[in-house]
Amino acid sequence: MTEEDKRMYEKHIEHAEDMSYENETASTVTITLKEYDKLREKQKYITDKSMIAVVDKIEELVRALRKHIVRTDLD
Repeated sequence: MTEEDKRMYEKHIEHAEDMSYENETASTVTITLKEYDKLREKQKYITDKSMIAVVDKIEELVRALRKHIVRTDLD
């Protein structure tokens, strides 16, 4: 690595902070195929309560808008 490739730091603290992440490794988790299939199936559904509340509110607003729709043929 050349001197140009090295990151330059404004403060010594920034360098120390970067160095603290250097030894972290990505750990892996081993699960059974059955557990994996359950997780994949669960992924298809919205389970977050705040997201469900947003969807419910949208549904409520759409219902209110539908009351004002007049469908007529314009022949």
